[in-house]
Amino acid sequence: MEKKGQNPIKKFLGQRGVGQVVTVFFGLIALCIVFYIMNPNFLGPRNIPNLLRQIAPFIIIGIGQGYVLITANIDLSIGSVVGMTCMIIATMICKGSHPIPAILVAFVAALATGVINGSLVAKFKLPPFVATLGTQTICRGVAQLVNNNMNTDGIEGGAFAAAAKAMRTICYHGSINIAGFKIYYPIIIALVLWCIFNFVLSYTRTGRHLYAVGSNMEASKLSGVNVSLTILKAYLVSAFNAGVVGLIVCAQTGTGTTNAGLSYETFAVAASVIGGISTMGGTGILSGVLVGASVWAVMDNGLQLIGTQVGLKNVIVGLIVIVCVLLDVIRRTGSFKKKPA
Repeated sequence: MEKKGQNPIKKFLGQRGVGQVVTVFFGLIALCIVFYIMNPNFLGPRNIPNLLRQIAPFIIIGIGQGYVLITANIDLSIGSVVGMTCMIIATMICKGSHPIPAILVAFVAALATGVINGSLVAKFKLPPFVATLGTQTICRGVAQLVNNNMNTDGIEGGAFAAAAKAMRTICYHGSINIAGFKIYYPIIIALVLWCIFNFVLSYTRTGRHLYAVGSNMEASKLSGVNVSLTILKAYLVSAFNAGVVGLIVCAQTGTGTTNAGLSYETFAVAASVIGGISTMGGTGILSGVLVGASVWAVMDNGLQLIGTQVGLKNVIVGLIVIVCVLLDVIRRTGSFKKKPA
């Protein structure tokens, strides 16, 4: 029974994954202060709207990867699904299709990948690393095949130029002004998706099942949870969100490129684990993805503004991901060492 005099702050911090999110949030603030000191333009009126727009794709793919990680699995196909959807949309538009059917076909392909991933992992018991590595290669191959291994022309040069321009405006270049502050549409899309999937994860039976499967799969089966269906749902969310990012990337560039989405699976893992979603399953909240994606984007944007070389930037961000996963392992197991067999 809950005590009447319980400290509400302590109660809030005691909720699953909240403490990690708060810690990373303060780290994010410190990071912003450091970059501002090194280059005041970092928090300037021109950079902040662009930074928020840059964060948006990381949030979206982080949500999908977060769902999969909570079930104690992983999705390495995310980047290739981004590239595949981008190429399908751009190729179809350039060949005379209206953007709407092009988007629908691309999302069917993305969701089909989610079904394949979920089935291979849940039904056929393939290790998620192997299964999604295979679909990663297949989707990248599809991205290359749809336009004969060539990048597409600009999508605004086709028969539906006005519709293609509208798509680019809605999905990337458009913005609204609130009290004189520009907010681009991608961050609005990201926050809407976050609200929907956070509600599902926090307040529905599906969300409870996701945590249960990640915490103890065998106990979940005995409790009547449909483990295979739950894992399939997680991979469908991941594939759907990757498709959304593919659409955003296509709108951003106005073309389809065969290497679109390259390394996005790394971005997705980073956004999730930095925000406290455990790679061991059963732990983490989607609020952490907001913070984790922000840390990733701030690092990327800030290091670029202070003139850091790309190689060094990748090394720094990679080290942060490794440290976050290592700290999670230590927290969950209490030790670096493996337990004796």
